[in-house]
Amino acid sequence: RLLEELRALSRDCGLPLTACGDVHMHRRGRRALADTLTAIRIGKPLSAAGAALSVNGERHLRHREVLRRVYPPELLAESVHIARRCRFTLDQLNYTYPRELVPDGHTPTSYLRELTIAGMARRWPDGASDSVRQQVEHELKLIAELKYEAFFLTVEDVVAFARRQKILCQGRGSAANSAVCYCLGITEVDPARMSMLFERFISKERNEPPDIDVDFEHQRREEVLQYVYRKYGRQRAALAATVISYRPRSAIRDVGKALGFDLEQVDRLARSITAWDSLEALTERLSESGFDARTPAIQRLLVLTGEILGFPRHLSQHVGGFVISQQPLAELVPVENAAMADRTIIQWDKDDLEALGLLKVDCLALGMLSAIRRCLDLISRWRGRRLGIEDIPAEDPEVYRMIQKADTIGVFQIESRAQMSMLPRLKPACYYDLVIEVAIVRPGPIQGKMVHPYLRRRQGKENVTYPSEALKEVFERTLGVPIFQEQVMQLAIVAAGFSAGEADQLRRSMAAWKRHGGLDHFERRIIEGMRERGYDEAFAQRVFEQIKGFGSYGFPESHAASFALLVYVSCWLKCFEPAAFCCALLNSQPMGFYSPSQLIQDVRRHDVTVLSADVSFSDWDSTLEPEPGRQRTPEGSPALRLGLRQCKGFPEAAALRLLEARQARPFSSVQDLVLRAGLDRKQQRCLAEAGALASLSGNRHQAAWDVAGVEHFPKLLEGSRIDEAPVHLREPSEAENLLADYASQGFTLGRHPLALLRPMLEQERVSSVERVQARPHGTRVRCAGLVTLRQRPGTASGVTFLTLEDDTGMLNVIVWKDLAVTQRRVLLASTLMAVDGVLECQEGVWHLIAERLHCFDHLLGDLKIRARNFC
Repeated sequence: RLLEELRALSRDCGLPLTACGDVHMHRRGRRALADTLTAIRIGKPLSAAGAALSVNGERHLRHREVLRRVYPPELLAESVHIARRCRFTLDQLNYTYPRELVPDGHTPTSYLRELTIAGMARRWPDGASDSVRQQVEHELKLIAELKYEAFFLTVEDVVAFARRQKILCQGRGSAANSAVCYCLGITEVDPARMSMLFERFISKERNEPPDIDVDFEHQRREEVLQYVYRKYGRQRAALAATVISYRPRSAIRDVGKALGFDLEQVDRLARSITAWDSLEALTERLSESGFDARTPAIQRLLVLTGEILGFPRHLSQHVGGFVISQQPLAELVPVENAAMADRTIIQWDKDDLEALGLLKVDCLALGMLSAIRRCLDLISRWRGRRLGIEDIPAEDPEVYRMIQKADTIGVFQIESRAQMSMLPRLKPACYYDLVIEVAIVRPGPIQGKMVHPYLRRRQGKENVTYPSEALKEVFERTLGVPIFQEQVMQLAIVAAGFSAGEADQLRRSMAAWKRHGGLDHFERRIIEGMRERGYDEAFAQRVFEQIKGFGSYGFPESHAASFALLVYVSCWLKCFEPAAFCCALLNSQPMGFYSPSQLIQDVRRHDVTVLSADVSFSDWDSTLEPEPGRQRTPEGSPALRLGLRQCKGFPEAAALRLLEARQARPFSSVQDLVLRAGLDRKQQRCLAEAGALASLSGNRHQAAWDVAGVEHFPKLLEGSRIDEAPVHLREPSEAENLLADYASQGFTLGRHPLALLRPMLEQERVSSVERVQARPHGTRVRCAGLVTLRQRPGTASGVTFLTLEDDTGMLNVIVWKDLAVTQRRVLLASTLMAVDGVLECQEGVWHLIAERLHCFDHLLGDLKIRARNFC
């Protein structure tokens, strides 16, 4: 009956019928998975999904013989006819760059040249060297040949807007190999200071749009994004997408909800696993969490979770990849409105866009740029004279002494546990040492076993050798040890006669050879090229094996060079302006490797006075003010006054009302504060619990009493006063204040929690970090601390790294894989952990090799502290 109705409709409309299988799965056995995905999509458990689920398992790919028995021949023939008409290929899409940036009287080529020459005059007021001029001419010629001028003009326009708005920005990545980018102000790496390899950035052989990454202050990047939307319109500009795939935790959460597990069970299921757990380990993890893995429901959960892993979960926004075109983007790619207001995104991810050859400008966010800009502003106001990045003295020995001591909490890039372990050994003493430091503590050099050879050569424990005299220039800057991607390319050019573009093809092939193979052609080219240049075949074969060993993991030198500039600036600020630097970091949260608690502890160890947040003195942001009892002088050392933003749950809008009221006149009482600032009950409690009413009420107990007694009089009785006898409540104990500090702010300005617990810890034979680090190498010790960091790098073969913090300092702990397995619950769940182990001390770097872990959380009572886990 349905077929006859459709045939009648076809005759009436003049449209042919075609066979359509409405395929939802490739084979019938996937129906359970298809139904589960449907339940996830509509947000209902399977038991409530009803008609949204398939009525049977027929929506799968079927053999033509089966289709022939199901559909009339003419409908099948029409489906073949439609398929034959589908001849579209992506090559038919004609993408063009935006043209409006070129003023009248100019071509893109002439205008880019004009901007580059003007930038060269700014960068080198006394005149650029001949080598720089030759480099610029070489780049401009290649850019014009590949018709990429509009791309450079687009990025230059975005960067120029940011500079006009005083938004700090800096290009990085392979663009730092470009002298033209440096002249345009896109990057900050001086080509005169580096060994540039432009073909790492643009290659004629590769013939694809270059990739320019520009970092902007993370809290002001939205201004840059909206500028791009305004300039080109949302029809011609959109952000790229990122496909988020299922990983173990997200898979087990979504499948658990679809199967009807309640939310408490789903949370327990998800918490029971970690990102590195294999599917085989799930059964054991679920049993540990109290689930019977043999029940049908859990078995179904495990099977479906295994099938869904790696599936696309949802479409998200790329971190900042903008696509801009001359014509409407919807003519090229599918576009949709983003969940965020005033944003449009493309439904393809960045790899799809690169395959199509679409121009992508990466407007990325970098928290350290926000912190640096804020810090420079703070210093300028305090000192009474403007300080910019360009005013920071280069190569200050005091800065490098601080870096060599690994006193780098809060700075850029070299603040991690691994970097701080490397610094006392590598001992950076100049800018290029920082370039190497940034690049060497990476998965690649570690996997490639290049770290220890470099350190031995740097320390004079091993002779520096080179594969040949011709390759000495390539490897001399890294003491004969290959560290950077560019060195792979230079090796191929110098030793085997590759062109620069061919060398970049080699680099790209190296990055994928373990997955896709395809190095045979390059192997023949390298060996034959080296033979032609006088190398014997055995030596050429060894060089090729060396290329295979480090080519796929090498870190770009250009990228490291860009980052090293910010490393030095952040270290200089920390070294000479610790109060302003910490203040800027606190005002730029969330960002960085360390919590506000750790940043405040560190700045106090550097003899900076930190004053609590207080409604009578604090702004929304943290600020600088004179030390208590001292006059303010431009050359004096300021104290750090914490801002009201540190009070958990207190909104910025309420803080702005408070500041406006305080500017009119100081607050005389809590009642006066609440009425004039218009604070509701929740906001009053936030301030009282955070100790921010101390100047008006004194202690926390008194503050809680005062806010409870605030009365809002009706208009008729405004100004009325009811005299009550004052009530004096006892002061909180030190422990009560500490608990309240962590609950309301996440840190304390009082003593560290472990200082209060020290007598109990000593009864458990626990030594402080300070005492442990005074012991000789190889000593067996027991140390305890709050777990502030857990890391398990993919290159660490199952090793877990912990950081313990007590009242005397921090200690790094190494937990081998076997111990991590046997004491998994203690390792992952403990807040206060004691570790029995063997102390290792090499070149001033301490590690505790764990042999046994103990959970001492019972000593903390109600104290809640969160660690930074596996990020």
